Amino acid sequence: MYLKNIQLSQFKSYEEAAFTFNENVNALVGKNGSGKTNLLDAIYYLSFCKSYFSAQDVFSMRFGSDFFAIHGDFYHRDGENHTQISCTYRNGHKSMKANKKEYPKLSAHIGLFPVVMVSPYDSEIIHNGSEIRRKFFDAIISQFDAEYLQHLIAYRKLLQQRNALLKLIAERQYADTTLLQTINEQMAPLAHCIFDQREAFIKHIQPIFQTHYKQLTKDAERVEVMYQSGLHEQSFATGLANSYAVDAKTGFTNFGIHKDDYLFAIDGQPVRRYGSQGQQKSFSLALRLAQFDYCYAQKGIKPILLLDDIFDKLDRNRIAELLNMVGNDHFGQVFISDTDEFRVHQILDEHHIPHQIITIQRQSENSTVE
Repeated sequence: MYLKNIQLSQFKSYEEAAFTFNENVNALVGKNGSGKTNLLDAIYYLSFCKSYFSAQDVFSMRFGSDFFAIHGDFYHRDGENHTQISCTYRNGHKSMKANKKEYPKLSAHIGLFPVVMVSPYDSEIIHNGSEIRRKFFDAIISQFDAEYLQHLIAYRKLLQQRNALLKLIAERQYADTTLLQTINEQMAPLAHCIFDQREAFIKHIQPIFQTHYKQLTKDAERVEVMYQSGLHEQSFATGLANSYAVDAKTGFTNFGIHKDDYLFAIDGQPVRRYGSQGQQKSFSLALRLAQFDYCYAQKGIKPILLLDDIFDKLDRNRIAELLNMVGNDHFGQVFISDTDEFRVHQILDEHHIPHQIITIQRQSENSTVE
């Protein structure tokens, strides 16, 4: 599967624009602020029904506009099957269509046209709080496991209800134990299912991740992703019972899978504390490459790989190893963004990788293709 064409209307920095891509490596080059990352984000939108960078759709509209639209033509490698995906947003409503037929739910589209984004923002997975890591892994699992996504949605709704009740208990010093117990009993099976699925996913992806890290670094360092959850120590019901006194005082649920975390370790030590900058970059990149392989294994379709500003963030050795993987056809369609056209040509030619150069210029200018 590959993206052949894309058309943008009022999307971020683009007023109106259209691009045609080849099915292998496409290099987007241009000055900072020209719109390279915005174009990658539009491709990401067509897969995930949302921006990689903006939590709210309204921030993806061009300044002064009241809508945006993205249209993309996806082709299978046999050249026979073709699907046009359209995404529009207007007046707070988002619509996704395949061949002009609207999806009843956005979730029905996610996973059909997989994309993996590698961005400088991936460092947040290592450096930020546990919520970022949970979202990262939850998004990967949910993309191909509808049951897991439904469990998450149901758990979060019950968690909101439980927290609202706990807040009343904390403020008014009374306890509606009947309603609280009902919520607890509904949350418990969901929590254990989510826990089991997260644990199984980490066991599955761990060796893939470790292989990619070794290939990128050529080092013998031992890297590991460790899933941390209170459910390793006690059942959900027991954990809630033990934390009730604190919950009633704080007005929040202090035990559960919403408190889970993932420890990233190198030679047994936390990466964010003891890993060098190069090790941290390699760690986050290996996670993304493991995501790519997991998606491929689940769907039998190679995801589109988006590499944003990659040459400026990795040293030459790590770039060489990554491009060796691109050159040996490990990946399918690849997009690379960079500010230096000469550098892109030089690096890709050095690794004998056929590619197309697309020069991205600000909207007042014209973009060109080589």
